This record gives sequence, structure tokens and C-alpha cells, in this order.
Amino acid sequence: MEEEEEEAAAPRRRQLPDSNARYRDRSFWNSRYQDEGVAPVEWFGGLERFREQLEAELSPGDRILVLGCGNSALSYNLFQLGYTDITSIDYSPICIASVQDRYAHCPGLHWAVMDARALTFVDGSFDVVLEKGTLDSMMVEETDPWNVSSESRMLLDQVLTEVSRVLRPGGRFISITFAQPHFRKRHYAQPAYGWSVRHTTYGSGFHYFIYVMRKGEELSPSDLALGQSLHLPPQTPPPVRYLQDPDSENFLSAIDL
Repeated sequence: MEEEEEEAAAPRRRQLPDSNARYRDRSFWNSRYQDEGVAPVEWFGGLERFREQLEAELSPGDRILVLGCGNSALSYNLFQLGYTDITSIDYSPICIASVQDRYAHCPGLHWAVMDARALTFVDGSFDVVLEKGTLDSMMVEETDPWNVSSESRMLLDQVLTEVSRVLRPGGRFISITFAQPHFRKRHYAQPAYGWSVRHTTYGSGFHYFIYVMRKGEELSPSDLALGQSLHLPPQTPPPVRYLQDPDSENFLSAIDL
């Protein structure tokens, strides 16, 4: 893990899009992975920054699905810790071909080109679904955290519906993000997904958030009310801005979701 994380921490020139909308564009990611390769690059830091909180939610033998794996070393790092049944998906075929080659020596790591909005796995396939920054990249065009567009709400709902479907009863969906609870938690706290929601944090100075949704548990009354607020008429509070950690991409400072 140390070798991978040292490589992940090394500075490199990143291909940045001409607009935030390109972060939703498959062609942008194909081009970026083609130009930069798949040497690990970590949004929100590598595993060691949140290992204690994450491992508290994992069990030996868990079947794990990683959404939007990109060129993060997270799947490999978990494999090194003894989690040996990990399926990682990304919608960039260039990315998946590269990581398949890079980690061909790890028989417990499985890779697939797939869109998180339309997973091809059968119901109840996984004990854990994990994402780090994938949902954030889907919301890059949003600039008002209080009033999320119907397009982004629908996009997240498509992904979360699929996540709930492929989780077994008692399974956990773990979402790692910079989005604060009063903005992001309301998206997760929808009764239709059939899970409870809680969160913890990591980081110093600027905090990142780890949301844990457990399938088969009920939402608390306060979370249920928060989820209902997502469907209320638009609010007009003043915009909010937060300092960003140095390892964040430039686009992250433009949104607060």
C-alpha cells in the first residue's frame, strides 16, 4: 500500500476541463486517462486518511462494489488489507482496460465497464457498495446547494435506486464526499431506498464526510423530515463557500453540494 500511496501523492499535471459540465462527459475521462495513464490519483485523500472509519463498516468476506473507481488505488488498497472480493466499475473503457492490466496480479479484484445508473448485477449481489467522489462529479454543474436542479436530483436518484437494489438486506452503502449533511444527506434520506443514514468525518482543517446507509433499517424522524425537504419549493438563502483542501481539484471550489 505504501508504494501505491507514494505514487498517488506525487504531483502530476492533470487535464482539467474547460467547463465543469465536462466532468459528466465520458469522452473527457477517456481522454484524461489516455493522456495521464492510471497511476493512482486520489480525490479526498488515500485510504490511510479514513481507514479506521471505513474498516469499522466492513467485515471479512464482504462482497464489495466500488462505483466510479477511476484511477484511485482504493480497490487495490482494500485488497491488500484482506478484502478479496471487490468489483470495481467505471464508465470509461480506457480506464477499466488500464486498471485491469495494472492489477492483473490480484485475482480477487474484478473490473467492468458500467454506468452506475444502470447496474447489470442481480438484486442483492453485494454486502457493500462504496463510492468516493463519484456522486460529487455528477453534480458539478450545481452552484446553489439549497436548490438542486431537477436533473441532478433525478441523476442521483437513478444511482441510489440501483445501489439499493444491488445491496443485500443488512448491506451498507458508503459514500465519501466533501458535501455537508444539510446538503447531501437529504438526497440519501429517501424512504424508497429502504435504508438508514448516518455520517462521520475525517480530515483536519477541512473535513470530508463518510455517509453510511444500512439497508433494511428505518430512517430516523429527523432524517425523514430532512429527506422530505428535498421536495419543498426552492429556498433563497445566501450562497455559501468553503475553503478547499489542497488535494482537491479546482472544480470542487465552485460547488458546495
